[in-house]
Amino acid sequence: MKIIRANDYADMSRKAANIISAQVILSPDSVLGLATGSTPVGVYRQLIEWYKKGDIDFSKVRTVNLDEYCGISPTREQSYRYYMNHNFFNEVNIMPENTNLPNGLAADFDTECIRYDRLISDLGGIDLQLLGIGHNGHIGFNEPDQAYGKMTHRIELNQRTIEANARFFEDASRVPHYALTMGIKAIMQAKKILLVVFGEDKAEILYKAVNGPVTPSVPASIIQLHPDVTIVADNAALQKFTFD
Repeated sequence: MKIIRANDYADMSRKAANIISAQVILSPDSVLGLATGSTPVGVYRQLIEWYKKGDIDFSKVRTVNLDEYCGISPTREQSYRYYMNHNFFNEVNIMPENTNLPNGLAADFDTECIRYDRLISDLGGIDLQLLGIGHNGHIGFNEPDQAYGKMTHRIELNQRTIEANARFFEDASRVPHYALTMGIKAIMQAKKILLVVFGEDKAEILYKAVNGPVTPSVPASIIQLHPDVTIVADNAALQKFTFD
């Protein structure tokens, strides 16, 4: 595991974007696993800036996102399809048919989860998976539990996650209680994992994820078992760590 310290949010975003851009430049047809939420926005903005300068080409890239809310139209601002289109896809030359998210409006969620896992497999797996970490240690929407959810599955969001995401809705009562999320198995089978973390409010959970026991009660702790993990975090998020 490699930990890269950043001075602030902009520095974190730039350093993480540099890792993604290197992946795409070296392997133009890479399969990127992408994340949503507030932390990756700066990463996407930096990638867009480099694309517009002609430094990076996304025309052959394929993407799979971690998750999507159940019951929200992809045209709504709170959906993760809308988020990805608005914050990244519409601003670069990625082919729309090469971008993939779980279908939160599927008539049969079990069938949709099977389809999504098969899609990831058919793409050859994920070359680089971008992750954030929730305050409760979730990655994707894999919430703390007694066991890891291995495959893509429908999950009931816990109250802390709902409260954290309420800022994107009119109020907490409008936050969906269910989502489809990529499972731990697909995440862990990615060839590389890139975790981005920002802010002192993530310091405690980041430390537990990296230095605590590997346990489904802190889902992100599973990355300790992955052979190629890079964490890019600002000084505030890394305040509990000791560096030589």
